[in-house]
Amino acid sequence: MKRILKDNRQIQSVARALDILEVLAKAPGELGLNEVALMTGLNVSTCHHIVQTLLTRGYVSQAQRGQGYALGSRVLELSSFSARQRSLVDITMPELKRLNKVAGENVHLAVMQGTDLVVLAELDSTKVVRVVTGGISYASAAHATALGKAILAWLPEQEVFRLLDQKGQTKFTENTITNRHDLIEALRHIRRFGVAEDEQEFLPGVMSVGAALRDYSGTVLGSLGCTFPQDRGDKDHLQTLKFAVKESAASLAEKFGRTHSHRGIRRRE
Repeated sequence: MKRILKDNRQIQSVARALDILEVLAKAPGELGLNEVALMTGLNVSTCHHIVQTLLTRGYVSQAQRGQGYALGSRVLELSSFSARQRSLVDITMPELKRLNKVAGENVHLAVMQGTDLVVLAELDSTKVVRVVTGGISYASAAHATALGKAILAWLPEQEVFRLLDQKGQTKFTENTITNRHDLIEALRHIRRFGVAEDEQEFLPGVMSVGAALRDYSGTVLGSLGCTFPQDRGDKDHLQTLKFAVKESAASLAEKFGRTHSHRGIRRRE
């Protein structure tokens, strides 16, 4: 019988819910409520309330006859998403390293996880003066970063509206785009030219460029980009970085089977 140890550092209800999920994951088939309670060391009433919550959220499923419980589809969805993320990092890492070496700036790989912008991988600049972004949350900054705008530009407009309805357009700096119409126009510009820019819209003194990563069907998988200090944001360096991120996106597009998405881009030897 498994019992939850008392620990001030853990939230008991969360620990109990995880215990239930682990028990269901290891079971050869469906389990009744009394069996789940016995195997987790919970009383039946407490177990019932937690199972019902998990059932409502899709993490637990119930047999049609209303007796046994098993893992729900939401667990499988999260597992699949995690696998795709790991796969995306593995596939893109050689190109991210090449971009980091060529550009000499911070390089990032990002995806949208629900309505949050999440950075999956980051390589530091090779220069002495660099941007330090460790510990910074990008969750609500899709509208204010090159990484985020590169992704938003290729989403259906209604999906962008839904995201903005939920997340808003937080004003991070004086340069942040906080007007919805202005953002939509910026996204159209990004689709036209294939590259997004952040001119101190998220962090003061920091600029970035980014490009979307799309698969063979045109579905956006995420984005990659370079972040650098404003002091290095002169026209020539900016153009070099724009070309570099578009070139990397084109290279990865071939791996994703989308060779027609970045025509006209040639890798410089």
